[in-house]
Amino acid sequence: MDAATPSRVAGLDWASRLHAVCVLDPDGLVRARFEVPHTGRELAGLTRRLVRLGVGQVAIQRPDGPVVEALLAAGLGVVVIPGRQVKALRGRYGTAGNKDDRFDAYVLADALRTDGHRLVGLRPDTPETVALRVVSRARKSLVATRVALANELRANLEVAFPGAAMLFSDVDSPIALAFLRRFPSVTQAAWLTEARLAAFLRRLGYPGRKAAAELLGRLADAPAGLTGPEGQARAMVTLGLVAALDTVRAQIEELEGEAVERLGTHADAAIFTSLPRSGRVRAAALLAEIGDCRARFPDAEALTCLAGRPHRPGSRASTRRSCSALPATRGSGPR
Repeated sequence: MDAATPSRVAGLDWASRLHAVCVLDPDGLVRARFEVPHTGRELAGLTRRLVRLGVGQVAIQRPDGPVVEALLAAGLGVVVIPGRQVKALRGRYGTAGNKDDRFDAYVLADALRTDGHRLVGLRPDTPETVALRVVSRARKSLVATRVALANELRANLEVAFPGAAMLFSDVDSPIALAFLRRFPSVTQAAWLTEARLAAFLRRLGYPGRKAAAELLGRLADAPAGLTGPEGQARAMVTLGLVAALDTVRAQIEELEGEAVERLGTHADAAIFTSLPRSGRVRAAALLAEIGDCRARFPDAEALTCLAGRPHRPGSRASTRRSCSALPATRGSGPR
């Protein structure tokens, strides 16, 4: 068959580790069946193999994720058939209930072959949405890095300087990091008096409701912490983590500003910023992940899956599936 004029269709049953694929000829004969591991290299090989087999369109239950992105990037048509419809379609073949993924891949392919004219294909997102997604996902990755660094900092302080670990509500807040830059160990903090701490907080514009006396009491009531060579070494670790957190927090703010700026010029900005409690950063993340093509989400279940709700179990293999959650926006304050 000439791959330049593809007429075959394929069904791809998505799973977290291994995807089942079935390719059908226009007359319904099975041309190929195979499974593909969920890795970047294998997904690239999948698209090349489908093109070589003369496949023009692929039916899949899930509207988002790296599999769909790889198929669209390869120029293949992608049609979403929700899991509930696949379950109902099994009755066409004289059987119903839970089936394996290979069978569901066949059902998807055959439904696309016979009813493709009734189905709406996905379209790639606009360059503006793709760019917003790049920025939003980079911010999400840095937020995860910030959380990991903050956890490491807290663990270090609980050994070396327990009072500082519980002094402020968040160990990586601007005021907490400023305090640790000035007083990275119990030795330096021993210099503090109520008046000195109050002056330090005023200089930084501390907005908290805790008085200097209360904060100083927290330091006094905490375990003693470490001094000597180990205390000095732990203080160096504290300063290193504080410097890393300063850098990461600054880059998160830069990316948030970029995301908000790109959101402001996007054609769908008004839709997402009008959502209750969306804020600007969260609205940008929602738009970036949902994208421009509303056909990706033919029903409410498909959209809630994007937000983190798992698929309904459809087969023994499918019970291992999971949905990718929207990027986290917690941790940098509402925008």
